[in-house]
Amino acid sequence: MPQRWKDEELAERLPNRRPRASISDAPGLSDAGEADASGFTAAVAHPGHRETMFTLLRHLLAIAILPFTVVVLVPFWIAERFGVALTLGRSVGSVLLQVVGFALLSLGLLLFVASLRRFATDGKGTLAPWDPPSKFVVRGPYQFVRNPMISGVILLLFGEALVLLSRSHGIWAVCFLLLNLIYIPIVEEPQLERRFGNSYREYCRHVRRFIPRFRPWRSIPNDHDA
Repeated sequence: MPQRWKDEELAERLPNRRPRASISDAPGLSDAGEADASGFTAAVAHPGHRETMFTLLRHLLAIAILPFTVVVLVPFWIAERFGVALTLGRSVGSVLLQVVGFALLSLGLLLFVASLRRFATDGKGTLAPWDPPSKFVVRGPYQFVRNPMISGVILLLFGEALVLLSRSHGIWAVCFLLLNLIYIPIVEEPQLERRFGNSYREYCRHVRRFIPRFRPWRSIPNDHDA
């Protein structure tokens, strides 16, 4: 039998094969996929979502450049440079210092987060000098002390020094404190006075720079208050 006949006979015996259906051929699935994609595109392109993402990036950038550098990167470099490691104190006194250090860390973190939240919600700005709040913030921790965010960072630095029982980290904390004692009254406060005028001057008369009040100060509502 010629080869051609054999091939034709074999083809007749084999069942007819149909092409495999793809997911996109199923009724409704393709349309659902297109709808999901269009919905995702619309969500990303929504102005509210874009504004939220932009605000989040602003805060993350400010935190990464300023407090993260001060509280994490520099202390990490100090620890590597001077061979400092976290160990339990060998005496009761050193352990008590570490307990105080953990308390300062907790208080400092609480102050920093509460201040950052007020900057974002009430002030509509970040902690960075190049992107400051557009409104005068006098609520939350700012009713007790003028610089709760810097106070929180200072507490974090001293807390790190005590927990690590490190003189080198203590020196860094003192240097940062002295830097702000010079920078804030000479540079930052005159800028705030120019921006917010009498509201800020009245605020300074009642709320101290670093030493907190026992009772919150209540400001008279005006155009600058959040």
